[in-house]
Amino acid sequence: MDSIDSAAAAPPEPVTDQRNGGDLVIETLTALGATTVFGIPGQHALGLFDALSRSELRFVSSRVENNSAFAADGFSRATGDVGVLFLSTGPGALTALAGLQEAYATGVPMVVVASQIPLEGLGARRKGMLHQLDDQKASAANVTKSQRLIQQASGIPSAIQDAWTEAVSSPQGPVWIEVPQNVLLDPVMVPRVEDALAEPFDNPPRVELVREAVAWLKDSKRPAIVAGGGTRRGGAEASLLSIAEKLGAPVICSPGGNGAFPWTHELSLQSWVEDRHTTEVLEDADVLLVVGSSLGEVTSNYFTLEPRGRIIQIDAEPRVLESNRPGLGIRADAGQGLAALAAAIEPLDRDRQPGYDAVALVAETLAKVRARLDAQELDKERAFMRDIREAVPADMQTFWDMTIAAYWAWSCWDSREGQFHSAQGAGGLGFGYPGAIGGSIGLQSHGQPARVLAVSGDGSAMYSIAELATARQHDIPVTWLIVDDGGYGILREYMEDAFGKATATELARPDFVALAESFGVPARLVGPEGVGDALRESLAADGPNVVVVRTLLRMFAPTHLDQ
Repeated sequence: MDSIDSAAAAPPEPVTDQRNGGDLVIETLTALGATTVFGIPGQHALGLFDALSRSELRFVSSRVENNSAFAADGFSRATGDVGVLFLSTGPGALTALAGLQEAYATGVPMVVVASQIPLEGLGARRKGMLHQLDDQKASAANVTKSQRLIQQASGIPSAIQDAWTEAVSSPQGPVWIEVPQNVLLDPVMVPRVEDALAEPFDNPPRVELVREAVAWLKDSKRPAIVAGGGTRRGGAEASLLSIAEKLGAPVICSPGGNGAFPWTHELSLQSWVEDRHTTEVLEDADVLLVVGSSLGEVTSNYFTLEPRGRIIQIDAEPRVLESNRPGLGIRADAGQGLAALAAAIEPLDRDRQPGYDAVALVAETLAKVRARLDAQELDKERAFMRDIREAVPADMQTFWDMTIAAYWAWSCWDSREGQFHSAQGAGGLGFGYPGAIGGSIGLQSHGQPARVLAVSGDGSAMYSIAELATARQHDIPVTWLIVDDGGYGILREYMEDAFGKATATELARPDFVALAESFGVPARLVGPEGVGDALRESLAADGPNVVVVRTLLRMFAPTHLDQ
């Protein structure tokens, strides 16, 4: 019996000793440092998967291509490595686009290798080939940094190396490569790929812009700082802390920037960007330093932020600069930009503005935030979020779907020594669980503790429910918290507030506990008051598990509607 099982588990022997284009893809990715590939096999991509069987790369097969994209995204976020995604032609490639939109919007480095129909079918003619699109790579143009079609096997190593370089160069993001079926399958004379190097392009700030920014900050009386997601991606946390302390400047983190600045620091406004009291602090700043953020919809408190002072904006993406507010735009990687400022700024006298005390202002503002929440009868919601935070180990990474619990977390979640990941870049449903699967696998690849938490609502959970099979098949230690309120909760609130009633927001949903158990994944149902204990037990267990809480959470009242 053992011999039969061993034979069944062994990778298939190659049909020929002759290498093909698929081998070149795998060899190049391996030489670049890839360890893991996400995706789903497909007819035109079989050459890729046959070559995978002869490699050391780990393949993780999802059940839906969009979830494969989210998983590759989560892998990259958790580790800082490049996520690698294999897609099949046509429907498989198109199904992944929403996941790629999130990676593109958030600046997550990924290399996407999609198969294509044979070369003879490309062009203007419609030959009626299975999966044929007029221009497949054009479909990815809105959700990837660039798109390449490889037409000769000899071009594969250089194209993948260039794609990897582009993916890790700021602004980081996914890069699309497609290879026709025959190029993947045909024998090649190209030697085995022995090494590959992909160094990110340097993206330092211009000297004269740094000098001008330093002059503005040196003369500032009431500076403030907004730290966006680019601050974390650029590894700028130490420089941000140094600048804030030298300037005596309050710091607020966007949801994407959560964790870039110590939550309990005396200058931390935390992440309460959706609050009129913190908005007023930013508006009153005579110099507002914005790093790695467009001051977009959420961070600007839904475009109600009206700064009265000057703005310095640092971002690697030139299209972001001054996209919402005029200012001194500095195109640079956030890490390099803040490092240059930190080196040039001298500590300022905190008494330079009579009657202004930044530390006292931060404390008073946070007290006003708490008082506003106290007045709204949100004890259940605040206790629920507090219980989750206390149950989750300080260094654990968490992945949040677009659900009311996540909207609370955008503002109130102290990531501590862990990392906070959410889908606020593009705002699509379904990120939380597959993102956590990819994150857990990434941590495993680095030999780190791999238990992570995913949080979804019942609506968003159904987008990725099939990935319970993935988690079980690969025994991935993800604890999935599903907050079941019987519908699209945030849309219900929006519609009731806007129209007095909600339409098409209520959902028939399964028994999530029974469904998870049908996949062989342990699950439990608890009330909101039991979420802390349930999570503590589940997070200490082995393998995947699910905690379901049936409760209706409400959001705190929006402050931007009063403007």
